[in-house]
Amino acid sequence: MATDTYGTVPDTDAVRAALATVNDPEIHRPITDLGMVKSVEVADGGAVRVEVYLTVSGCPLRETITREVTAAVSKVPGVTGVEVTLDVMSDEQRRELAASLRGGQAEREVPFAKPGSLTRVYAVASGKGGVGKSSVTVNLAAAMAADGLKVGVVDADIYGHSVPRMLGVDGRPTQVENMIMPPSANGVRVISIGMFTPGNSPVVWRGPMLHRALQQFLADVYWGDLDVLLLDLPPGTGDIAISVAQLVPNAEILVVTTPQQAAAEVAERAGSIAVQTHQKIVGVIENMSGMPCPHCDEVVDVFGTGGGQRVADGLTQVTGTNVPVLGSIPIDVRLREGGDEGKPVVLTDPESPAGAALRAIAGKLGGRQRGLAGMSLGITPRNKF
Repeated sequence: MATDTYGTVPDTDAVRAALATVNDPEIHRPITDLGMVKSVEVADGGAVRVEVYLTVSGCPLRETITREVTAAVSKVPGVTGVEVTLDVMSDEQRRELAASLRGGQAEREVPFAKPGSLTRVYAVASGKGGVGKSSVTVNLAAAMAADGLKVGVVDADIYGHSVPRMLGVDGRPTQVENMIMPPSANGVRVISIGMFTPGNSPVVWRGPMLHRALQQFLADVYWGDLDVLLLDLPPGTGDIAISVAQLVPNAEILVVTTPQQAAAEVAERAGSIAVQTHQKIVGVIENMSGMPCPHCDEVVDVFGTGGGQRVADGLTQVTGTNVPVLGSIPIDVRLREGGDEGKPVVLTDPESPAGAALRAIAGKLGGRQRGLAGMSLGITPRNKF
């Protein structure tokens, strides 16, 4: 490495090594691995010029990429200045990138349905609306991500989509060829039909279109290597629940209910679909299980008691397997406020009654190890003689 009046001249390899620490904010992989570094030039005075390819011309995160490349290269010894210029990938380059991200897999293949998938897929279901299913989904996802897991959420409630707002996602997906890069917030990658509709426009679709949308969310979105994928299902046992069973048969059902008898009865029906679809019910979550009095701390059972246990007992009898109650979440104003503000309570107030209950449930689900059922072990039988 040469020196001059400016001191140590940075080595090109050192600059490229620094660039390898910069991840694409949507794909979450180093820009060097993605073929996004067009060129690197180092002048005698230590000034560095880096050209970076954007995946699309209207990339919403171009300023983020510029800022992070500048910061990384500036740390290289001898660098006196950094200039970042942006170019756009050609159609051929985008096709090569898409093929690389798929790992040679065919298009429209759901990676989570493959026998070798190590991603835990939880379909969060409820019998009726208004039981807080989306609040539970969002907070479980945020809690797992805070624990270091790679987490994704599919807002599969096409008609009543609400996950982006509740999780604080304000970005839009970016399309690279036929692949969709999902935005993220609080460490969670999210896709929702609300990201593709103008304003607060309603979605007026029938069954086949719902199935197509869910298939695109699962197959066309680049999720990367997830530890956990949560699907926020619409209430009931309609088209989406059936499509999930077809597209991701290994998905495990997580039933959310309130203590109210009427809600518990409907939730039990929603969970019983697992018998027909041959899916496993991982457990029951009782939401709105009671409201601590702000003056005396006495718990007021606004919606009654025991609904979660009744659902669990009923599903245990119907399925013939043990279905546990994973936890009970008390009524907490902070949980509602967090959903409205896009700040999950498990992050803003983790020690609150609701936050602590949700984190405990997330710990149980996130810590579960995937079994060997359905996986190919690569073992070939051999005759002894």
